[in-house]
Amino acid sequence: MSFTPHGKHLIAGNWVGTEKTFTSQPAHGDAHTFSYGNPDLVDQAAKAAEEAFWSFGYSSREDRAAFLNTVADEIEARGADITAIGTSESGLPTARLEGERGRTTGQLRLFAQHILKGDYLDRRVDEALPDRQPMPRPEIRMIQRPIGPVAVFGASNFPLAFSVAGGDTASALAAGCPVVVKGHPAHPGTGEIVAEAFHAAIQKCGLHPGVFSLVQDGGREVGEAVVTHPLIKAVGFTGSLGGGRALFDLCARRPEPIPFFGELGSVNPMFMLPAAVAARGEALGKGWAGSLTMGAGQFCTNPGIAIVMDGSEGEAFAEAARAALSEVGPQVMLTDGIAAAFRKGRDRVAAGTGVQELLTSTCDLRNATPYLFRTTGENWLANHELTEEVFGPLGIVVTVKSMDEMRTIAKSLEGQLTCTLHMDDADTEAAQSLMPIIERKAGRLLVNGFPTGVEVCDAMVHGGPYPASTNFGATSVGTLSIRRFLRPVCYQNMPSALLPSDF
Repeated sequence: MSFTPHGKHLIAGNWVGTEKTFTSQPAHGDAHTFSYGNPDLVDQAAKAAEEAFWSFGYSSREDRAAFLNTVADEIEARGADITAIGTSESGLPTARLEGERGRTTGQLRLFAQHILKGDYLDRRVDEALPDRQPMPRPEIRMIQRPIGPVAVFGASNFPLAFSVAGGDTASALAAGCPVVVKGHPAHPGTGEIVAEAFHAAIQKCGLHPGVFSLVQDGGREVGEAVVTHPLIKAVGFTGSLGGGRALFDLCARRPEPIPFFGELGSVNPMFMLPAAVAARGEALGKGWAGSLTMGAGQFCTNPGIAIVMDGSEGEAFAEAARAALSEVGPQVMLTDGIAAAFRKGRDRVAAGTGVQELLTSTCDLRNATPYLFRTTGENWLANHELTEEVFGPLGIVVTVKSMDEMRTIAKSLEGQLTCTLHMDDADTEAAQSLMPIIERKAGRLLVNGFPTGVEVCDAMVHGGPYPASTNFGATSVGTLSIRRFLRPVCYQNMPSALLPSDF
């Protein structure tokens, strides 16, 4: 690896060190020392972002698109070094990091294309009606405008696509909002090299250096400083329910409350309908095992629950899943803390009343191995702890006696990122009875697929009712995510010289 981190923060175009430091904890390879963040750095970054907004927030779509494409170019130019340090810090395989880098640069370029089209502006014009009776109508126009500086929290499970240059950052910059990123301590070196790509792109495009800043991890104090800073106008977050809810509450308690767009996880239930299970239960069980263990189960769309009819065909499905999972060896998790939380979640499920172990294994240190449990619908409904996400390769088969009980379980669900129906034509009536329920429960509904992995496109919704996310009307993936960082402004009888150039 030719890249060696210098361990500094990027604040408004300057690499800044601090006396207090922390040491990275890579899955393999050398550890490095990084400057620890503090509220003063957050203040400097936020003030620089506000100053940058007076130019960047009023820049042309063409200039912002060129900047996004230049950032993508600079990330690609550092591709080998990004992969090397990313795999070292996270333990993710090379192919995964290279694919994630492609997704990261792809969504930067997608937003460049999206803003050039201009549809996101939702331009509306009501012509003046000077002769209308009993009163004339003035000309009224409306357009979407950027809200100001945005804070983004890097995610642990996606060192690239949901982190420094991830979807939150890309969509905010596309909207015209400068960004202050709080780096994640799990991959500070990866964050630093991506910040270098931003630094180079800002210089090449001649932008105000406050357009982008990176403050490396500084614990809870820095997180609180970011969301409470009066110049920050919105927050993008991907992480745990507990941490996200605490930050959400801080945003709401500010003298000027701001939106907190938190994606907080999900159990992503799958409803296995009878005809499909009868026809291809073994294949469905194997497919579930593959989805459940992809990336050591460290996806927020990991399908942790499978609801299936009790009986021999449901047993065959569960056995196929168990057999496939038993062949999966230990996988390295992203951090020691995530591995410890996975073991704690496993123990919580295993200790539950009425829970049967179908597959147990042994995992320690930073490794994870698959676990599979089974319980009845009645017991699942009576034990709320079974409905809580376990971040890792753990699945629960929930057996039900009837479609009525399956619908009862669907109605009991909290907000989800996804809900999946596995069905054949003969299951159509049953699926139709579930659709009104699961539409109210999730942001993305699937048929005959597995939810792990999220396509970056115009129609994607990655969000859902609380606690899947803190804003049910938003998505953190896809071009619609830009709307989080815009607000509608109405212009009445406005001379053309004073209107935004996008009209």
